[in-house]
Amino acid sequence: MVALVHAKPTPLWHINWSKIMLKRQVKLITFLYKLSHAMRAATTPITMDAAAKKHCENKDLSIDGNEQFQLESEPVLLPGLPNHLARLCLADLPPSLLYSVCISWRRFIYSPNFPPFYSLYALLAPTAPAPNCECQLHSATFSCFDPIAWKWRSLPSPPPPPLCMLSRHPSYISRILPIQSITASGHLLLIAANTHNFLPALTCPLVFDPLSSKWIFGPPFASPRRWCVTGSIDSSVYVASGTGAQYHRDVAISLERWDMSKKEANWIWETRAEFKDAKFSREPIEAIGYRGKLCMVNIKGKALKEGAVYNIVMNQWEQMPRGMLGGWTGPATIDDEVMYVVDQETGSLSKYNPDNDCWEQFVGPSNHLKGAEHISAGRGKVCAVSADGGKIFVVDIAATTRPPNFWILEPPQGMEVIAVHILPRMSLPEHWSIL
Repeated sequence: MVALVHAKPTPLWHINWSKIMLKRQVKLITFLYKLSHAMRAATTPITMDAAAKKHCENKDLSIDGNEQFQLESEPVLLPGLPNHLARLCLADLPPSLLYSVCISWRRFIYSPNFPPFYSLYALLAPTAPAPNCECQLHSATFSCFDPIAWKWRSLPSPPPPPLCMLSRHPSYISRILPIQSITASGHLLLIAANTHNFLPALTCPLVFDPLSSKWIFGPPFASPRRWCVTGSIDSSVYVASGTGAQYHRDVAISLERWDMSKKEANWIWETRAEFKDAKFSREPIEAIGYRGKLCMVNIKGKALKEGAVYNIVMNQWEQMPRGMLGGWTGPATIDDEVMYVVDQETGSLSKYNPDNDCWEQFVGPSNHLKGAEHISAGRGKVCAVSADGGKIFVVDIAATTRPPNFWILEPPQGMEVIAVHILPRMSLPEHWSIL
């Protein structure tokens, strides 16, 4: 049996402080003690005038006229210290502590000047789409769950033209249409979706940068597609197989790569080695980047399936190991070079042992994970979307205690979850509410 936590838990993606709690507490108490004495002793604000700049030994602390004006116009973080020094003092403190103190510190942890903590991003769709609507603009949207504020925040709207991405069609309400998203290089990518006419919704990837809170366009697809293979390794994004407006075998066996590490002006899709057949063009498939290879199966669950492995260094396709294929019985993900899979029938969570080519059960059968449609992992947590999209289950895989704790997270009212991703928190503009 697994332990289920119903109360509001500690924020999901914090460092595990238990191992270093005493050391951190001593440093924090010492810092606050010295800070309180410094603030009592300060009688006038310290400013960085021209004379002070000459004696500043650290060039990173020097500021120009524009920065000085910005500092003077910003809210004071620590009375008696200029903000660029105050930021250095506050940057090492836990964001949950800073969030609880005052509004200026709360805004600081969402600014580009504070090291980003990790949050949960969810692709959401309305549970009751409007009937007889040909194209519901932005019918599928992204939201970010903030583990510090414990609230959902909507992502900014993508740039025009407006998107038409349907998860349910008025004529086929029982079928969920795939909307495929992945992460790469700390960015959220929207790769493929369907319009109301069952055409590819995207002619190029949409890329969201959490640190700037902005969307940009990726390079145009050579062949826009749906029901395709999507995956990433490091800074490279891969799209394979699938179908476009109509089925074409050339598209169904193709593989393309986009290197995000290049300058934006040099972004292109490069053709790579083709599939041997078109058996991966019938379902939306997420390829898992594992040890320099892309691993994928064409069907979830325990049905008879085929697996494929793409070696990115050799640019060639390989046979999937027998044990890996046999135990791949549901959605899979990777965290810290360990691959996990959820068995959709039993609800167990297993990790792959490459030395023995087998899956080892990590979390026993659980009703909460049965039928999970999508999982994502990061920062020692596995997040699974329930079969009906009504809940997100979070498993603490980094905990040393067994069985690990579960958290339940519900999506915003009136929405269902399609997919989840773990990325750095979203930076918030000054005019956004942080309360």
